[in-house]
Amino acid sequence: MARPRQFDEQDALTAATELFWRRGYHATSVRDLGEELKLTPSSLYRTFTDKHTLFLRALDHYRATESTQAQRRLDASDRAVREVLREWMLWLVTCPAAESGRGCFVVNTATELGTTDAQVQERTEAAFAVTRQILHAVLAKGRERGELSTDLDIDAAVESLFTTVLGLRVRERAGHSLERLTTAIDFAVRALGDEPTQLA
Repeated sequence: MARPRQFDEQDALTAATELFWRRGYHATSVRDLGEELKLTPSSLYRTFTDKHTLFLRALDHYRATESTQAQRRLDASDRAVREVLREWMLWLVTCPAAESGRGCFVVNTATELGTTDAQVQERTEAAFAVTRQILHAVLAKGRERGELSTDLDIDAAVESLFTTVLGLRVRERAGHSLERLTTAIDFAVRALGDEPTQLA
């Protein structure tokens, strides 16, 4: 009869995600993971196969959590889209992860591994695509409700905002002041154009 596992696999995955997020892929050893997860090397390999497989699972775990956060914070169903976008971008650079200097796990990973790992790149690009899709939906809603000009090129605006967000993530991790980051955020929001004049 197989001996039951003496740990919660989901808790172990969460702990691994936190460790990879803090240190990055290359700076995290199997020994580090074993100590953090309180697993012997044999238990670690039996459960997660290897470091790379565990890293992919950690990245998936983070992506699922981040996507849920983004969808909730970018809900423009009952608020002005400019307000929603500004508050979301400010949250990105003031949330607990930002205050601890960890930045965004996905952005950190894309920066560290780039295009050298196809499986990782597939996941980082998928995460970026989700962010773009959510931004597109928010801007489309704003244009539909008359908050944004009908002439606004939504696809171009998405790329501009997305690039701003990536820059904010990097600058926040580099320790740039909130005042400067807020200036960039406000400019990005103003770049969406003036709100159309409502005719009486």
